[in-house]
Amino acid sequence: MWIPTEHEKYGVVIASFRGTVPYGLSLEIGDTVQILEKCDGWYRGFALKNPNIKGIFPSSYVHLKNACVKNKGQFEMVIPTEDSVITEMTSTLRDWGTMWKQLYVRNEGDLFHRLWHIMNEILDLRRQVLVGHLTHDRMKDVKRHITARLDWGNEQLGLDLVPRKEYAMVDPEDISITELYRLMEHRHRKKDTPVQASSHHLFVQMKSLMCSNLGEELEVIFSLFDSKENRPISERFFLRLNRNGLPKAPDKPERQCSLFVDLGSSELRRDIYITVHIIRIGRMGAGEKKNACSVQYRRPFGCAVLSIADLLTGETKDDLILKVYMCNTESEWYQIHENIIKKLNARYNLTGSNAGLAVSLQLLHGDIEQIRREYSSVFSHGVSITRKLGFSNIIMPGEMRNDLYITIERGEFEKGGKSVARNVEVTMFIVESSGQTLKDFISFGSGEPPASEYHSFVLYHNNSPRWSELLKLPIPVDKFRGAHIRFEFRHCSTKEKGEKKLFGFSFVPLMQEDGRTLPDGTHELIVHKCEENTNLQDTTRYLKLPFSKGILLGNNNQAMKATKESFWITSFLCSTKLTQNGDMLDLLKWRTHPDKITGCLSKLKEIDGSEIVKFLQDTLDTLFGILDENSQKYGSKVFDSLVHIINLLQDSKFHHFKPVMDTYIESHFAGALAYRDLIKVLKWYVDRITEAERQEHIQEVLKAQEYIFKYIVQSRRLFSLATGGQNEEEFRRCIQELLMSVRFFLSQESKGSGALSQSQAVFLSSFPAVYSELLKLFDVREVANLVQDTLGSLPTIVHVDDALQAVKLQCISKTVESQLYTNPDSRYILLPVVLHHLHMHLQEQKDLIMCARILSNVFCLIKKNSSEKSVLEEIDVIVASLLDILLRTILEITSRPQPSGSTMRLQFQDVTGEFVACLLSLLRQMTDRHYQQLLDSFNTKEELRDFLLQIFTVFRILIRPEMFPKDWTVMRLVANNVIITTVLYLSDALRKNFLNENFDYKIWDSYFYLAVIFINQLCLQLEMFTPSKKKKVLEKYGDMRVTMGCEIFSMWQNLGEHKLHFIPALIGPFLEVTLIPQPDLRNVMIPIFHDMMDWEQRRSGNFKQVEAKLIDKLDSLMSEGKGDETYRELFNSILLKKIERETWRESGVSLIATVTRLMERLLDYRDCMKMGEVDGKKIGCTVSLLNFYKTELNKEEMYIRYIHKLYDLHLKAQNFTEAAYTLLLYDELLEWSDRPLREFLTYPMQTEWQRKEHLHLAIIQNFDRGKCWENGIILCRKIAEQYESYYDYRNLSKMRMMEASLYDKIMDQQRLEPEFFRVGFYGKKFPFFLRNKEFVCRGHDYERLEAFQQRMLNEFPHAIAMQHANQPDETIFQAEAQYLQIYAVTPIPDSQEVLQREGVPDNIKSFYKVNHIWKFRYDRPFHKGTKDKENEFKSLWVERTSLYLVQSLPGISRWFEVEKREVVEMSPLENATEVLENKNQQLKTLISQCQTRQMQNINPLTMCLNGVIDAAVNGGVSRYQEAFFVKEYILSHPEDGEKIARLRELMLEQAQILEFGLAVHEKFVPQDMRPLHKKLVDQFFVMKSSLGIQEFSACIQASPVHFPNGSPRVCRNSAPASMSPDGTRVIPRRSPLSYPAVNRYSSSSLSSQASAEVSNITGQSESSDEVFNMQPSPSTSSLSSTHSASPNVTSSAPSSARASPLLSDKHKHSRENSCLSPRERPCSAIYPTPVEPSQRLLFNHIGDGALPRSDPNLSAPEKAVNPTPSSWSLDSGKEAKNMSDASPARHTTSVSPSPAGRSPLKGSMQSFTPSPVEYHSPGLISNSPVLSGSYSSGISSLSRCSTSETSGFENQVNEQSVAPGSGSGHSGSEELVRKESKTPPPYSVYERTLRRPVPLPHSLSIPITAEPPALPPKPLAARSGHLENGTRRTDPGPRPRPLPRKVSQL
Repeated sequence: MWIPTEHEKYGVVIASFRGTVPYGLSLEIGDTVQILEKCDGWYRGFALKNPNIKGIFPSSYVHLKNACVKNKGQFEMVIPTEDSVITEMTSTLRDWGTMWKQLYVRNEGDLFHRLWHIMNEILDLRRQVLVGHLTHDRMKDVKRHITARLDWGNEQLGLDLVPRKEYAMVDPEDISITELYRLMEHRHRKKDTPVQASSHHLFVQMKSLMCSNLGEELEVIFSLFDSKENRPISERFFLRLNRNGLPKAPDKPERQCSLFVDLGSSELRRDIYITVHIIRIGRMGAGEKKNACSVQYRRPFGCAVLSIADLLTGETKDDLILKVYMCNTESEWYQIHENIIKKLNARYNLTGSNAGLAVSLQLLHGDIEQIRREYSSVFSHGVSITRKLGFSNIIMPGEMRNDLYITIERGEFEKGGKSVARNVEVTMFIVESSGQTLKDFISFGSGEPPASEYHSFVLYHNNSPRWSELLKLPIPVDKFRGAHIRFEFRHCSTKEKGEKKLFGFSFVPLMQEDGRTLPDGTHELIVHKCEENTNLQDTTRYLKLPFSKGILLGNNNQAMKATKESFWITSFLCSTKLTQNGDMLDLLKWRTHPDKITGCLSKLKEIDGSEIVKFLQDTLDTLFGILDENSQKYGSKVFDSLVHIINLLQDSKFHHFKPVMDTYIESHFAGALAYRDLIKVLKWYVDRITEAERQEHIQEVLKAQEYIFKYIVQSRRLFSLATGGQNEEEFRRCIQELLMSVRFFLSQESKGSGALSQSQAVFLSSFPAVYSELLKLFDVREVANLVQDTLGSLPTIVHVDDALQAVKLQCISKTVESQLYTNPDSRYILLPVVLHHLHMHLQEQKDLIMCARILSNVFCLIKKNSSEKSVLEEIDVIVASLLDILLRTILEITSRPQPSGSTMRLQFQDVTGEFVACLLSLLRQMTDRHYQQLLDSFNTKEELRDFLLQIFTVFRILIRPEMFPKDWTVMRLVANNVIITTVLYLSDALRKNFLNENFDYKIWDSYFYLAVIFINQLCLQLEMFTPSKKKKVLEKYGDMRVTMGCEIFSMWQNLGEHKLHFIPALIGPFLEVTLIPQPDLRNVMIPIFHDMMDWEQRRSGNFKQVEAKLIDKLDSLMSEGKGDETYRELFNSILLKKIERETWRESGVSLIATVTRLMERLLDYRDCMKMGEVDGKKIGCTVSLLNFYKTELNKEEMYIRYIHKLYDLHLKAQNFTEAAYTLLLYDELLEWSDRPLREFLTYPMQTEWQRKEHLHLAIIQNFDRGKCWENGIILCRKIAEQYESYYDYRNLSKMRMMEASLYDKIMDQQRLEPEFFRVGFYGKKFPFFLRNKEFVCRGHDYERLEAFQQRMLNEFPHAIAMQHANQPDETIFQAEAQYLQIYAVTPIPDSQEVLQREGVPDNIKSFYKVNHIWKFRYDRPFHKGTKDKENEFKSLWVERTSLYLVQSLPGISRWFEVEKREVVEMSPLENATEVLENKNQQLKTLISQCQTRQMQNINPLTMCLNGVIDAAVNGGVSRYQEAFFVKEYILSHPEDGEKIARLRELMLEQAQILEFGLAVHEKFVPQDMRPLHKKLVDQFFVMKSSLGIQEFSACIQASPVHFPNGSPRVCRNSAPASMSPDGTRVIPRRSPLSYPAVNRYSSSSLSSQASAEVSNITGQSESSDEVFNMQPSPSTSSLSSTHSASPNVTSSAPSSARASPLLSDKHKHSRENSCLSPRERPCSAIYPTPVEPSQRLLFNHIGDGALPRSDPNLSAPEKAVNPTPSSWSLDSGKEAKNMSDASPARHTTSVSPSPAGRSPLKGSMQSFTPSPVEYHSPGLISNSPVLSGSYSSGISSLSRCSTSETSGFENQVNEQSVAPGSGSGHSGSEELVRKESKTPPPYSVYERTLRRPVPLPHSLSIPITAEPPALPPKPLAARSGHLENGTRRTDPGPRPRPLPRKVSQL
């Protein structure tokens, strides 16, 4: 039975549980679980990470932990009772764990490893805490380390700052908001600005001395030297080195390294140096022999110096090598370091080039205890401490020091009867009064133990030696009295014995007879001469002698012989027990000299402060002893002395002695009567303040009032204890009178000088310290009243001294912080006066920082939820006094411009934040009663209105992201909670006071605006939080967005008819709110849109405004990442449900559908844009959205914006042709007018003409880069026409040159023909713009089917490729998946005119094969009926699928949707006819290319001839005869008579072509291929006989024909084009180009390429399978040869090469080409020379009578009409040779185009003027046998094939035109031929006029990447902006302007 648990409530999983049992809960190790019930070893509960899933788990898998339960029952909450730091660590590490893995995924290796290291450290520290064996101090230290690491990790990961108090997390609900703000700010400031340490320490470690001439032991002495004051500032660090230059005691680290401690910040200067003096221990001369002398001397060796500035960078200096300089002149040794510092080191030698002193240095910051903690390893190994000379900057009480520093300065000695100067050595001893030498009290420096005697170094032959050696004598105090120092002087002999002979001595006593020590300073000592063997052990013999020359002069000038010799020392005492000051001793011994008391008290101020604090207790006892002795006489003097000592302790140097005085007052002070005198004197001073001229002394008294009151209070307490509380009333009266005097002096205004105000300021600064003393004797209320009266007496006028105002606020601040204010009783008394002064300052906006601090302290004491009556009353007072001024202050300081400078800005932010925290604290404390009182306090509605507007504005400011730092989420949530609570209170006032007749739009608008930005705050978007953080926020505050959303809805419903004021203004804000992914919020807010539609419908009969605003805002909001598919569905369903019963339901449904469809497109667009690379999906999606804005929404500005987004995508993907077409969309919206256009997107303000010109140039440039030069030519002509109309000949010239360069590029540069692919997107998982649609896509260069298929699968990684070409069924359409069906299709050009024309170069034809394509074809062969195994052709049918696009390719996208598909079946006979037509066409092309020398080798022709003849001989063509020419077929298919006749004609025509081809082949075949040629000829005759052909003339009626150059020519009346005798194309001078057919429909489309039947042109073998195989023909070009599809997708059989199927004339112009979609206005094609009607008629006639053409769109009978075969002739070899020699080969430049620069304008171009009278040859007619056939372009030119084989494809993006005359000129005779034959120009401009255009805006100036022509300003002449309406015009007059239309101002 399951029983609810009582104590087992919380546990941690210690082993993973899979939960495989029924109702089992899956758990992982480390999960925390909450337990609900238990039963027989099982628990039921849930994991805290997922509380929604409950289940059972074994109790043995869980380790139970102590926890407390809140809200017992169904919704109980369990809180673990462990240490809060442990709880925080656990939850934080869980959050970090997830993020840590993400760091690895994002490849942020550095942070990944650092965080891993920190996490391990935290886990180790956590174990230490959990074990619980730590001491209190250690536990504190561990927690400090833990929180530091947690904060570091949170900062690195961008998590929230955690407010902490004593290392534990703080619940914001448990403290006031001001305190929370301070905690946050403290942690933030700590993070940003590290505190500067005031104390610094230098760590020095000696490594070694590197020198070549060592061999003796050395002493190394380090010290710090101040070069500015020329004195050492530290003691010495003394180190001994062995003969190798290494430390002598390596086992004692403290002897090798030292810490120079207590360096102040002022001592970290560039002029502080580390000096190193090196003394050698050895012989007198460094080069003496070893046996010369056995005595060791200390001798100078060298010196090194280093500036401490090198260490100020903070880097550790390891293994520094200091240069060591040797002293050449020993007399200068004492100042060698100064000379090196002064750069006078030229006089010294270095010890060696590689020599130096190796040391390690490091500068440490912080107090010594902190250093000990942080660098424990240094101290654990041992380090010597080197102090500063004298006391440190701060003297600590209890510090015991008694150090006497002696510097051995110099001596003056006589020669002593010798010829040379002496070698003097000084020996020093400390001798006590008993005559015994004191042992071990001479310290050479830290690092070396003290010694008993000292030997100076010896300077060679110097009677005036200067040593300057510093020694420290740490002599105990008790040894000082009677002790003296003796100096003995010896001459050191350099002879063999090395004797040291004593010749004199000096001495100096350490203490004088009166008890004073040896004064600091330099002393000149007398050198007493003595004999070598004199015994100085008996001190009585010399102590009576004078010791100093200063003493000697004072002793009656007693003559002494030894006065010529002197010895100088400098002494300096650093003692906390001894004094050198006589006045101090006189004061302490005042009882022995009562007459000197007045003088001693006067001299006290002159005594050094350090002397006073050393004897502080004795001095104070003396003063109060004197006061008790005679208070009348000495009262004032003692008071002044006491004031001096008290103020002395204010000095930072002696600040730490205040506790000493406090201890003295508490424990040692015994002046029970002193309070009377102290009060009397203090009152006397206060009463004199207003009259005294000099205030300095009075100010000193006021400054000391804290301790004076302490003495008064303690004295009174002692008196009360002694007397049982006598004279209490008298004492109270005295205090009252004293404070009355104070109030009087405070209330006085300063007149003239500011001395009085300064005194007032001094009093106020120290007055708050008195409160705690008064509380010891008086009741809290009494003290509060006294303080209130005192503070209330301050002058309230504002123009008083600013300094006094600041001090006054500081006084109030200290009052609020004092113990007095914490008591509720006294607080209620003091609060009014505090608020009064605050109000005054805030009103003037002065001292805001201090005001904020005071307010913060006021609110810190008012805890949240404190329902005490006193607190509620305080809130009443504060609200009445400060709320209004607080709001104004926040508005004022936030509206100011932020000051520059980081410090100022920091203060600005601090003060703003503190005021905000104060306001939030106040609002959080306010209850219903407070709000009601506040609202009732407004007398008029205007006042209430102003207040509400003010508070709403302040709330909007508080919500700003910059109000608090980014990681202060805790603070933001608290602020939001207060704001929403306040808004809920105030909304009621809004409803009651500002509705109906009192409606106020401004206040309601402010309310709604506040609510919207509140909901949209980033810190409230819980979806972005981690699960644990989201759970905490929801538990504490709930989802505040939903609360505010419900409030908005409620307020909106209350508006009634006033809602119309907010339509459409609030649509955007409300829409933004509904896009937040919170279901409850959406359900509440979306119905408001129905309400808006309803009210708008009532007002205007429609809701156009609502629709327009919704659409405008949706685009901007969704592009920011807001909204999702769920929102779209919810929006649709909620609103459709709401409008079901409305009368305007239909229009409502339409609006909702439109908005929903827009959302679909916007969501798809946003999803696509998230991809990294530009792909077809992005472009297709943009096209879809662009067309939606144009066609369905008619939003021209959005339409233009997306045009440019699409343009940018194309440029990024290098789709330059598509980019040009895209930009054309905008260009077409503009006119050639002078209308000014505003600045838009990247375009400046300019005229419409200028913008259109820029667009034209950008489009031309992109067409050029996309190698779509024909389209560029059209635009060149258009813009040239404009230049011409303005007589802007300079730009006109440039444009014509550009046009010419484009013509050159057409002829000279290679263009790749793209392949086309049909793609079907099936399944519901595709974006809506692709779903269940089929597209044709234009492939990239060199892209074949396999590559395209792989690219599509990469773009749609979840798609499945379908392996068949059949149409899918409905199950595929409805599947929840993605299916792709891809196969290659063949483009069918719209117009066959250029492609069928003879002599047109392939460079030109190739453009028309793959551009402006609307129709594509795909053939699938199949057998119908019974398959004849002997002859498969009988049953081989072809299923031909034709696809029609919504827009021609290329266009604004690489793919367009299929609009219509047609499927027809071709019979076997039609199939055979088409195969033969295609093969004949291919043969003609190859023969022509070979004849005109376009081929570099003859192999393609050889292979093609071989394929056809071999197949025919082996049964290829004969199979057709067997199938279709037999009697059975003819009888059973009587309707196919014409088709059979046509097939026979083609077979005979093929024979003619083969015969001519063999003749041409014979002329060009190389010698090694002659046998093959002979074989071909033999097989050809076999083929003829098999066909039953004997003589061609008998079968075919001959036609007149001529073959100039031995090439087949078509006569003028049987072919659409003519050839000049030299074989050159005839081009008219200005042939009009057809503008690209750019019908941009509203839906996106796809393009594809690649013929499925390119390879079907191969010859036929006996097996019919060979006819339909997919292998490329050897005669096709390398481009077209690979245009094959995979067998799974395509299986085209007898289809022609791409571009070979031609349209008949009746279909020729069925599609009109235009730059605009059929829905848009027509685009004019510009050509100045219209074609006459007569020419048009003649052209049509000629077209109809042209050679038979193969057109897949025509039936066989249509193809058979007018079969007028031209004649072919075989000329004689000689004739052919002559003619071919006479004319150059055609288009040799097309084989290897010459690359050039990018700019089409920079090449020099020759003018081209065709002559109208140039020679034209009529050609020759021969009698050779003729063949029937027509000459048109085959599948691809041979020149392209050979190019690909030899030089590769030219794929440069931009190429310049070739050099002048390189194949670009055309003869004038061609023009005559053109005119005579009435042949239309090779390009024709079509125009689409069927649909009315949709006017759209204009504004584009795209920067041209290639260099555009520099166009001069256009002339001001009137422009004839007429456009041409077609290519064929009957009237050559002026072009009419298009109809007027709406043009956008964009």
